Amino acid sequence: MSGSGTRYYGKVLGALLGFALMRHPFGLLVGALLGHAFDAGWLRRPPRDRALESAYAILECSPGDSVETLDAAYRRLMARHHPDRVVDAAEEVRAQAEERARAINAAYDTILRARRAAR
Repeated sequence: MSGSGTRYYGKVLGALLGFALMRHPFGLLVGALLGHAFDAGWLRRPPRDRALESAYAILECSPGDSVETLDAAYRRLMARHHPDRVVDAAEEVRAQAEERARAINAAYDTILRARRAAR
């Protein structure tokens, strides 16, 4: 019973407070409208997408950057952290490079998927 269609207490409380504050029947309407906005969730902030925020942090970019900037950041990071650059290194170093490259690829894919969905 938590859907916006079954919530009514914001409308009732808003109407009562509107009438009490304005001392006019118009206050009922104003209060009920504000209560409806509260019940429908219009006043709530949209939830933050933590995965998308961490993807931008991994690529060292911001959400306002262009696709070209994202591509350049992706290429720069992959050139720096690609596992083929540490072929002769110890197994631990190679494993770290592979993990970092996987994280960079996943972040890039996450950002591109989110931008395609936003279109």
